[in-house]
Amino acid sequence: MPTIVAFVACVLLLGLVGLQIALLAGVPLGRFAWGGRDDVLPTEKRSNAILAIVLYLFFALVILQGVAVVEPFSLLVGQIAIWLLTAYFFVAFIFSAMSTSRHEQILMSIVNVVLAALTLIVAIAGRATL
Repeated sequence: MPTIVAFVACVLLLGLVGLQIALLAGVPLGRFAWGGRDDVLPTEKRSNAILAIVLYLFFALVILQGVAVVEPFSLLVGQIAIWLLTAYFFVAFIFSAMSTSRHEQILMSIVNVVLAALTLIVAIAGRATL
């Protein structure tokens, strides 16, 4: 079960990667990300999208290590990372719920709370317990 949960979380993260790639390509989806102020992501915010892509891929590695699918880090680092990632998604949920963009508020609040729950399951039920 934790492995399936981890893969679902990774699919959500890949969706977020896709959103960031679309924003980099100039697709007018900015209302769903980065504060929702710009439909087309301005050039100065595109470096943020690149950073987000790298982070989402790193998050996927952490989640997959939590269920022993990959092992890019030591066991201790993986254990700490999955719990920090769980906390990150709960905090991200709070901040996205406070967004001034209604579109971002709805989409990212749901995505972040689901990712928080999924990473919590991986942290508890996977091999990542401290």
